[in-house]
Amino acid sequence: MTSDSAQPATSAQFRSADAVPPHPRRALLRAIMVTVVVTALVVGAVAFSAGRLSTIVDATPDTASAEAGFARDMQEHHNQGVELAMIVRDRTTDAPVRLLAYDIATTQAKQSGQMSGWLAVWGLPQFPPEPSMTWMTRPTLSGESHEETHTTGTAGESETAHVAGDPMPGLATAAQIASLTAASGTEAERQFLVVMIAHHQGAIEMAEAVLQRSSNATVQTFATSVVLSQQSEIDLMTGMLTDRS
Repeated sequence: MTSDSAQPATSAQFRSADAVPPHPRRALLRAIMVTVVVTALVVGAVAFSAGRLSTIVDATPDTASAEAGFARDMQEHHNQGVELAMIVRDRTTDAPVRLLAYDIATTQAKQSGQMSGWLAVWGLPQFPPEPSMTWMTRPTLSGESHEETHTTGTAGESETAHVAGDPMPGLATAAQIASLTAASGTEAERQFLVVMIAHHQGAIEMAEAVLQRSSNATVQTFATSVVLSQQSEIDLMTGMLTDRS
């Protein structure tokens, strides 16, 4: 009885995979599992390091500090990442995409909780006293102005400096979320990958910004892990998007 009732779902999954040869599909699943393991190791190392670094005396950040601004803004950024991942999981039966989405949702939810915990430990409010992204417009530890750090991008092109109150880099727009919600199958997968690649790139930009503006050991370790793990996922998602183009 149980076997008969489970058969239709199994057949549907096989039909959805017909377009993907079995060996490349297994290879992709292995690649995603490697990325998941690497991400888990990085997050685990961060948790361990944060525990050890908490014994090092860092000055408690104030409410207008880069550390507090990063913790608040990155929470919002990560929470949207969780939302996007859960949307696509409900709109595709593709195992690699669903596995990736699950990893993104669980990792970013956990990290969002960590940042909320920082603010509690520091005795600071969860809600910002100033517009989002204000902390990114302030000078770096080396004294560089915000405009100077955005004179040229990684490829040498000019970059636009952030303005306090503007949307965080990489955040999906309401229109993009609505489009993803309305899509299904391969089209939903493509939209998710495009949006999430940009989302990760924005998170890396924010992490690199706080690395330039904070000497707090816990924040430094966390931000470094964000750069490493999300760049790894960008590389993976770029390949997955190419396969669906």
